[in-house]
Amino acid sequence: MQRLPVLLLSLFCLLESCRQTGYSPPKNALFTKLSPSDCGIDFRNDITDDSVFNEASYRNIYNGGGIAVGDINNDGLPDVFMTANQDKNKLFLNKGNLHFEDITDKAGIVKDQKWSNGVAMADVNADGLLDIYVCAAGSIAGDTRKNALYINHGDLTFSEEAIKYNLVLEGGIFTQAAFFDYDKDGDLDAFLLDNDHTVPTTSYPDASVRSFQNQKQGDKLLRNDNGVFTDVTESSGIFGAPFGFGLGLSIADLNGDNWPDIYICNDFYQKDYLYINQRDGRFLELSDKWLGHMSFASMGGDIADLNNDGFQDIYATDMLPEDDYRLKKNTRFDGFDSYTRRYKAGYHHQLSSNMLQLNNGDNTFNEIAQYAGVYATDWSFGAIIFDMNNDGWKDILACNGMYLDVTDQDFSDFLDRQDMAYFMSRETLSDYQVIKKMSVSAPLVNYAFLNQRDLTFKNLSGELGLGESGYSNSAAYADLDRDGDLDLIINNINSECFVYRNNSTEKYKKNFLCVKLQGAGMNPFGTGASVTVYTGGLMQNLENFPVRAFNPVLNLF
Repeated sequence: MQRLPVLLLSLFCLLESCRQTGYSPPKNALFTKLSPSDCGIDFRNDITDDSVFNEASYRNIYNGGGIAVGDINNDGLPDVFMTANQDKNKLFLNKGNLHFEDITDKAGIVKDQKWSNGVAMADVNADGLLDIYVCAAGSIAGDTRKNALYINHGDLTFSEEAIKYNLVLEGGIFTQAAFFDYDKDGDLDAFLLDNDHTVPTTSYPDASVRSFQNQKQGDKLLRNDNGVFTDVTESSGIFGAPFGFGLGLSIADLNGDNWPDIYICNDFYQKDYLYINQRDGRFLELSDKWLGHMSFASMGGDIADLNNDGFQDIYATDMLPEDDYRLKKNTRFDGFDSYTRRYKAGYHHQLSSNMLQLNNGDNTFNEIAQYAGVYATDWSFGAIIFDMNNDGWKDILACNGMYLDVTDQDFSDFLDRQDMAYFMSRETLSDYQVIKKMSVSAPLVNYAFLNQRDLTFKNLSGELGLGESGYSNSAAYADLDRDGDLDLIINNINSECFVYRNNSTEKYKKNFLCVKLQGAGMNPFGTGASVTVYTGGLMQNLENFPVRAFNPVLNLF
């Protein structure tokens, strides 16, 4: 009997048992955490494994769930949808004053998926009402992994109609979806991000394998043809190979031509993809020309104008720990030979670090994450960029925390030892029994970087009231109470979600501008529109592409 093929490949590790320390936020902090009884959002994403379905059989078991925020009944109040990987997905109706009602059952949100992942809100059928699209993932025996589309009927009820719109796409392992008008014909098309569960090889195959297309697996670009979505992945120039390892999906106009481009964060050895819209239905992947280097294991990220120069910058997160102990315990860097072999095979210059790509406005980017102070945030899936304190400059939140520290170097070395093979040949331990001997990793504090307005950022999570530790995977922001500042929701594994009220308006008494976008035709919510505001010599720019990288979705209303 062959032993531990997946376990050895994924470098699962022995974990130390750590006690979560208490955190007391300072008085008058910028953010105030709300309990479920305070706000009505009672949600947990609890993961239960067993001898069949576990970290060895599905490597993304602890990657977490998603969040979508949007006004489902057009009353001006953003509502919240949260996905749990195994348990019940929930829809919360905003009743005002930061209080929500769980209307999941009344709304007809029935979860048929065995494993839910990313979620997006979009007006798929262009009737002026936001619909909800949930991606299916996992690797569970007998599960066809059907994506679900809940069509909004306008009376706080929904029906699942993915088949009608050709949006089921069963068989893939889809982490996220984004709806946007890539061909500018007036309707919303879809991009689906895939993270296949099999690694084809431990070496680096020639980069030409990216062009291989798989009918069920791989990233998908779907064109909206009169309300039915058609797979145009191959003809559009999108790589459709089933091993892109996609974890982050962001849409933005990266070259200022008013056409939406795509940035994909890919895990493992596959490089990130930077797709530039050619304005003829096709995309060109230009990361080799536009980027000097990128993250090795890109998890999540976001795109926004961080220095208020009118150009969209790219932030991608990796797994690099900040503190010296975790750095030595959990990180092993590639040697020069491996790095060179990967580069020569067509996988670009990849480094184990977060990347902040500063847009030069000339189809090139300068990577400044170390200079900016945002290069090391540990194992970070969710990363979002928004103005936390209403000072006109966008800040960065990086969610982190992995329930199992699967890169522990001591355990990796133990598995690689010669006597380990001898031990396993004489014992009857299964993969699951070995995994159960690992202890849970330490919960971590999310990073909240305030923009210092000079291309540097300062982590002030504790001072801001965001210093509670956990296993955080995705986040979304919206003005939930309509007071002019952006509140925050974070989806955690094996604990209650975090809901934070932003106190910027009360604390700083600053002015704010709320813009309601009025779309037209098949795009009623103006997806893809941008707003630029000039105040006192300061330019601020925002683009209305709601999906932000791994799982989080922003407010649509």
